[in-house]
Amino acid sequence: MGAGIAGLRAALDLHARGVDVLVLEAAPRVGGRVLTETTALGTHVDLGGQWIGKGHHRFEALAAEFGAQVFEMETPKMPKLVDGARTIGMASPTLLLAGAALVAWEGVVRLGGPFAGGGSTVADLLRKVPGRARRLLDVLIAIATTADADRFALRDFAAAVRVQEGLLTAMSTRGGAQDSLVVDGAGTLAVRMAERLGDRVHTDRAVLAVHRDDDGATVHTTAGTVRAQRVIVTVPPPIATAIEHRPALPTERSHAERGMYMGSVYKALAVYESPFWRANGHAEMIDIDGPGVGVFDTTPPSADGTGPGHLCLLVGGADARSLDDLSPADRRETMLARLAVHLGEGAKTPASWHEKCWHRDEYVGGGYLAVPDPKAGAMPFPLGHAPAGVVHWAGTETAAEHAGYIEGALESGERVAGEVASALR
Repeated sequence: MGAGIAGLRAALDLHARGVDVLVLEAAPRVGGRVLTETTALGTHVDLGGQWIGKGHHRFEALAAEFGAQVFEMETPKMPKLVDGARTIGMASPTLLLAGAALVAWEGVVRLGGPFAGGGSTVADLLRKVPGRARRLLDVLIAIATTADADRFALRDFAAAVRVQEGLLTAMSTRGGAQDSLVVDGAGTLAVRMAERLGDRVHTDRAVLAVHRDDDGATVHTTAGTVRAQRVIVTVPPPIATAIEHRPALPTERSHAERGMYMGSVYKALAVYESPFWRANGHAEMIDIDGPGVGVFDTTPPSADGTGPGHLCLLVGGADARSLDDLSPADRRETMLARLAVHLGEGAKTPASWHEKCWHRDEYVGGGYLAVPDPKAGAMPFPLGHAPAGVVHWAGTETAAEHAGYIEGALESGERVAGEVASALR
């Protein structure tokens, strides 16, 4: 269940082993948390997951498998840090304090230090940092995780940092988690995966219930029932709560689904006739003025090197939800005005504009991943994935490596395909 990257990878791997598969997806499209749109200039932009980061070997292999071109981000050694119209200097107390805190936290987490335990939250940790350095760290963590600082337990924050190979890696571009991109878009890869499976993929077919018995399971959907020997659930845990299970799920899995929430993220792509900002330097920046936004140059390579130019804007956590009350036109005007302060008036008139509020998507519920709610009590992160009878679990939240990324979704899909193949044997 679920035609995101994890579900499609599992289905392809099982199909290659001779297993008869059927992929059921509630949404009218495939891809889950990846989504590619074509711009007015004919290029492609990703409104969902997109980056190939350090150590994302499965994602690199997927791109190669489907003949997709990969390119490195155009990025400086360090993004420009701004607070509205004001630039935050390299020697400013804001940056020095924030940098020292990041290095200290990174060291403590990697060593399994004491702040990783207890009932404290990331917000409690941030309150120990004075001045605008606190706001800078708040914005960086929100963009990197999409979680709310006051609903993100330090134990879970530490666990997420470890599986993502460090806090500094998660926040970095070149050599970090945002190193490279797919020219045609990560969402296009999902479409190609589904095309290879053909009529084995059914969209607009929500799963309502899974009834297990000694011989397999009956899957009840909005378009009838399906009998299966094995069932794989890959939808995000909070969304999976809508599926009825008989017999009831094991306590650990039920607790996880009801005790997690999806992160909040707003993503927009501004597309220009050319990357005009490169004449004066880089466009990558973090603006900590409300709402905090990260700006990335995701311009694809072109034959003559002149464009089109792409700028990606990311707003995470509570700041992302602050944009919900604005109309699409007002959101566009607000975000482009932020760019124009530092890139010039030309930033206000893109040839193409694309946006997505993932926390308002009924089929996904948010992004980048589901986060344990501290009010629900302690639970493992990444999530356990022990089968419930004939029902198996996948999805980036269950990945032992790079949970929260496309790489994690691929890892979980490969792992669950192996589990099911072994069970069927």
